[in-house]
Amino acid sequence: MTHRNIPFFEYPRLWIDERDELMKIIDGIASTGGFIMQKALADFEMELAHYAGVEYSVGVGNATDGMEIFLEAIGLNTNDEVIISSHTMLATASAVKVAGGKPIPVDIGEDNLICPDAIEAAITAKTVGIMPTQLNGRTCDMDPITNIAQKHGLFIVEDAAQALGSKYKGKHAGTFGLASDISFFPAKVLGCLGDAGAVLVNDKRLYEAVYQIHDHGRDVHDGEVKRWGRNSRLDNIQAAILSHKLKSYQSVVDRRRVVASIYEERLNTLEELKLPAPPGDVGSSHYDVFQNYELTAERRDELRAFLAHRGIGTLIQWGGMAIHHFTNLGFDQMCPKTDKFFESCLMLPMNIFISDDDVHYICDVVTEFYRS
Repeated sequence: MTHRNIPFFEYPRLWIDERDELMKIIDGIASTGGFIMQKALADFEMELAHYAGVEYSVGVGNATDGMEIFLEAIGLNTNDEVIISSHTMLATASAVKVAGGKPIPVDIGEDNLICPDAIEAAITAKTVGIMPTQLNGRTCDMDPITNIAQKHGLFIVEDAAQALGSKYKGKHAGTFGLASDISFFPAKVLGCLGDAGAVLVNDKRLYEAVYQIHDHGRDVHDGEVKRWGRNSRLDNIQAAILSHKLKSYQSVVDRRRVVASIYEERLNTLEELKLPAPPGDVGSSHYDVFQNYELTAERRDELRAFLAHRGIGTLIQWGGMAIHHFTNLGFDQMCPKTDKFFESCLMLPMNIFISDDDVHYICDVVTEFYRS
């Protein structure tokens, strides 16, 4: 078998593949001097809100800031508990902490997303909200989570950083609760050339509070300072690049779903692997955008070394650390399903830069490992 070089993600190609078009965009913004809080940002915020089906979006410096800002806008008191998934980035937990609350990680279910039964079991008199992570481009089963929130009088917010365009029963990720964050980190399905994010929100008063906090407390209508705030503004060059990429976003999602379909077809007979759900048919309850292709594998570390020897890059998400593993930060929860998952989880290359032939090569190597 021929040796290849297939990195997990080819960051240079974000620039190289569209160099001429991106240069025109950058030159257009730079030539006008409209770098901060100008038309390109306003246009992108409007386009993003329209795409996701919400009333408002606010461009922010990054998705972590977005979570901190909407939680601050909602208002958390000391020791207010917000239930989160144990399988998420540390940023999800830190946002709750920075906003003044206490993050409570709970176990995952069979889909590797936050488990509704675990949510209900973790509710205490101090619980005020639930923040599910819409992970890897898949939206959680939101009906039971919504029912739990309504039953106990809790708010829902979403860490939808990885899920722009993902849907559950036809409804976009990031639109099930009071607010959500979206990440535009370069490797995201919609990625720019640096750190960037957005907050999605429907309620006008919450939107105005989010806007104020992200721009030094200044009001969206009159520019007067109404509260303490911070500086977390999406700059116009990145906004213009994102507007450009949003126009072809569906084709990017379509390509990722093709890659996922090849993985599913080629690898689903290997008993040593547990694959993510395949791309659903139109009308199915889940529409996934495949930000990542995360599976579990027997002899994971050996498989990863074997793939690396054949030139294939892989990744173990979050560096192999679930939230409750950060005992130095005070977490002491027991999440056995998450523990088991992190012993064998692995992400294969999933992006628009790999060809069908590359994907088949990856599948050939995986199959060789388990069949040799």
